[in-house]
Amino acid sequence: MEATQKQKVSMVSLGCPKNLVDAEVMLGILARQEYEITTDEKEADVIIVNTCSFIKEAKQESIDAILDLAERKHDSRCHTLIVSGCLPQRYQEELAKELPEVDIFIGTGDYPRIAEILAEKTGTSGQLRYIGDPDFIYDETLPRLNSSPSWFSYLKIGEGCSNCCSYCIIPQLRGAYRSRPLEALVAEAEMLALRGVKELNIISQDITRYGSDLEESSTLETLLQRLAAIDGIKWIRLLYAYPDGISDSLIELIRDEPKICKYLDIPLQHISDPVLGRMKRRSNEQQIRELIAKLRREIPTIALRTSLIVGFPGETVEDFSALMQFVEQSRFDRLGVFCYSREEGTPAASMPDQVSERVKRERYRKLMRAQARLSFRRNRDLIGTTEQVIVEGYSEETELLLKGRSSRQAPDIDGQVYINAGIADVGEIVTLKITDSSDYDLIGEIVD
Repeated sequence: MEATQKQKVSMVSLGCPKNLVDAEVMLGILARQEYEITTDEKEADVIIVNTCSFIKEAKQESIDAILDLAERKHDSRCHTLIVSGCLPQRYQEELAKELPEVDIFIGTGDYPRIAEILAEKTGTSGQLRYIGDPDFIYDETLPRLNSSPSWFSYLKIGEGCSNCCSYCIIPQLRGAYRSRPLEALVAEAEMLALRGVKELNIISQDITRYGSDLEESSTLETLLQRLAAIDGIKWIRLLYAYPDGISDSLIELIRDEPKICKYLDIPLQHISDPVLGRMKRRSNEQQIRELIAKLRREIPTIALRTSLIVGFPGETVEDFSALMQFVEQSRFDRLGVFCYSREEGTPAASMPDQVSERVKRERYRKLMRAQARLSFRRNRDLIGTTEQVIVEGYSEETELLLKGRSSRQAPDIDGQVYINAGIADVGEIVTLKITDSSDYDLIGEIVD
C-alpha cells in the first residue's frame, strides 16, 4: 500500500498505566501492519478508545470519551470506532445496545488481534464483538509503541490479580495473576534502554506477587537485579507493591541498589482492622505500622506513596478517625484518596451499612486537606537538600522555567520540580538544590 493510502489510527487510552501498556501494544501491532499512527482524532480513519471500568468515575469518563469521539464519524474522516479494554469486557451486552455508534468491541484478552480484527471488519456491516476469556499476557516479541516521553516507560511484569479484595472487579476483568517470564522482561527492558529510556516504572496489579507462578529463581528481587545491570537504565521505580509482599530482602535491595529509586507505592486502602477485614485485605493495622516503621528506619530518605478508600460499607466515625490519625502520624509523601465505589458483582456491593455519598465526599475532603498540610511540611523539609531530577521540558506557565521530576516523584501522579536556574537538555538527569516548595511541587536550581 502506498504511503498516501495508509489508514490513519488514533488511540485514546484511559485509566491506569497498566491499561496504557495494552494500548501501546495495539499501536505497535498496527504500525507494523502499515497503519499510520496519529494523535489528531480529526485526521484518523480508525479511532480506538481503550477503556477503564474500575470505579464509577472511570466508567463515566470512558462513556463520555466514547460519545465525544463518536461525533468524529459525522464531522471528520473516521469510519471505524473501536472500544477496547475493561469496559466491554465487563458490559458487552449493555454497551452493544446503548452505543450503536461503536463498530467493534474488544475485550482485555483479545487486543493483540487488533490488526486481524480490523481486517475482518473490512467490507462488513454491523457491530462486531471480540470478548473472550481474559487470559492473554503479551511477550517481548509483540511490538510496542511507547507513547510516553522517550526518557521513561512502564514495564508491566504481570497481568491479572489473585488478591480478590471484596470491593474490586479486576480479577473478573483481567483473570488470575500471571507473571511474565523473567527473560522476556529483561529483553524488553534492554530494547527500551536502546531506544533511550532511562527510567523504568515497574507495574502490575501487585508487583510483589511476581514470580509466585514461575520457577523458584524468578523473584521480584532477581528481576530488579537483572534490570539494574542494564546499561542506560538509570532509575527503577516500584509501583503497586502490596504491603504483605514487601520482604526484608526487597527492602534491603531498595536500600542498597543505587538505580532503584528510594520510592515505594504501597496501596494500603485503610488502617482500621474491622474495615480491612471486610475489604478482605491480608494485612492488619499492626503489620502495616511495623512495615512503615521498618521502611523509614532502613531507608530514611524513602518517599512513600499510598492509596486509601473512604466510605467503605460499615466504616464508622471511629474507623475514619483512626484513618485520619494514621495519616497524620505516618506523614506520607504522596497520598491518593478514593471514595468507595459500589461495583456490582463484588461482595462489598451487597454488604449492609452502605455509607452515603455525602459522607464519603466529606471524609474525602477532610483527608485531602490533612494531606495537603502534611505534604507542604514534608516538602519544606527538603529545602536546602539536593535531588536528582530528570528534566521534562518547559513549564506550562512560562518558558522561563524548566520542569522535571525528582527520583521521589512518579510520572503523572505526583508533583513536579520547577527549575529556576541552570540549563539542561530534555531527558537529562541533573543535580538540583531545592530552594522553595509548595503543597505538592518543589522549586530548585541546577548545581554542578
